[in-house]
Amino acid sequence: MAILGNLISRSLQLRKKFHLPVATPETYQRTTLRQLLDRGQYTSFGKHYGFGRMLSRDVDLAARFRATVPVHTYNEMYSQWWHLCQEGHENVCWPGKVKYFALSSGTSESSSKHIPVTQDMIKSIKKVGFKQLYSMANYKIPPVAFEKGILMLGGTTSLFAKGEYYEGDMSGISAKNMPRWISSLLYKPGQKISKRPRWEDRIRLIVLNAKNWDVGIICGVPAWVQIVLERVIKYHNVKDIHEIWPNLSVYIHGGVSMEPYRESFKQLMGPKMTYIETYMASEGSFGFQAKPGGGIKLVLNAGIFFEFIPFTDRNFDGDGNVRGNPESFMVHEVKEDVEYAVMLSTCSGAWRYIIGDVIKFTDAKEYEIAIVGRTKQFLSMCGEHLSVDNMNKAIDNVSKLLHLDIREFTVAGFREGNRFAHRWYLGCDDPHADPAQIKKLLDETLCRLNDDYEVERTSALTEVYVEILPPKTFIDYLRARGKYGAMIKFPRVLKGNQLEDWMGYLQDAKVKG
Repeated sequence: MAILGNLISRSLQLRKKFHLPVATPETYQRTTLRQLLDRGQYTSFGKHYGFGRMLSRDVDLAARFRATVPVHTYNEMYSQWWHLCQEGHENVCWPGKVKYFALSSGTSESSSKHIPVTQDMIKSIKKVGFKQLYSMANYKIPPVAFEKGILMLGGTTSLFAKGEYYEGDMSGISAKNMPRWISSLLYKPGQKISKRPRWEDRIRLIVLNAKNWDVGIICGVPAWVQIVLERVIKYHNVKDIHEIWPNLSVYIHGGVSMEPYRESFKQLMGPKMTYIETYMASEGSFGFQAKPGGGIKLVLNAGIFFEFIPFTDRNFDGDGNVRGNPESFMVHEVKEDVEYAVMLSTCSGAWRYIIGDVIKFTDAKEYEIAIVGRTKQFLSMCGEHLSVDNMNKAIDNVSKLLHLDIREFTVAGFREGNRFAHRWYLGCDDPHADPAQIKKLLDETLCRLNDDYEVERTSALTEVYVEILPPKTFIDYLRARGKYGAMIKFPRVLKGNQLEDWMGYLQDAKVKG
């Protein structure tokens, strides 16, 4: 494995010396759209919307596509098309039959979504993965890191058979289909442990076997990586994870913002770690942080056509639902620091599909983005327009200034008389955590970050409440609702039935306690 790692390291440095020809973002995306329409023209979806006619005419293909095919939410794609794939039909939205369905984490819905995963999408994910590997030449990563194991904390690779298809987490589907040389030589915890269906069993075996591995890179959602590292440190009675894995130097993270976890990870991993953010979801792999300090660079030539809808009241209602068929923009048409909802057409048969993420372009020329929230996870009870990005930055500031380890948080808005209020639920074990002090600093930070919030705090948004809970409460709630696992994220904003369920759970816990 040392020889393999050395070869990887040398090839990355060699590749850095060559300037490979690249097309413009517009060219990449127009080519991708044409390829998608060409592959999809003989499917039921393609015939319904006339992909063949679009391709045969000398027109602006992107403009024609956007004018002809309506915007789809998950419920629309599933109820009209994807359910047919689960019933064994072929050539529904993409050529052939769908072998895999990825189960989403279900943070914004009461139940998990079933997202089709085709063989072409698996190839796309591998392509993005190798592009990310090449980009690591831009980081000062010790060559020895590539000689060591890669610990991937994801879903089980033991997928659930459902007649003619299998379902499971996208991370588990990806791990099951990773190249054999990675699986056999570098991948930890290994296929034997990864096949265990219960996440708690996989954690236990990872902790037990930690000293038998030499890990250089860790990948996973921050909340669960933190739990695993803390258990490894406690079980083996060491002060620092580097006493177990001295060559650990890279953490590849995604799924949620790293900001609320940054201070606690410094304590777990030390200051010399390299952090690299990725953008991956049940619908595919979209990009990664290609250089230190940069945003997430979208991959524009891997079978995914991107559109961006301004996230405004004109295009979305108060619950985050898209209005009608709004105007969308291609990657070369966007502006920096404007919030956009992401819409995809993919080689898995998603067509003009609202994925639910809200992003900003931090560098439009380099098509680099920052994920700032979810279409249905924001608070605007009275025009405060509070995004998840605002919340993450506020929690990060509180953690730093008050020296608190806030492990989880969620926020809810509600009416209070004729006005409105916010309630923050914070997962923190520190006995010195003062709700009044936290509230004051949270409020001040949000007023500084968000002008709309600052205005509403003087009028309609009359109060902010802070409730401190044991971090275990958040995990126990997910477990009780059947959402316990490596890829599950606690929703940052609670609304409607989900908020009622959470409050009922807390009330039951108090009664039992």
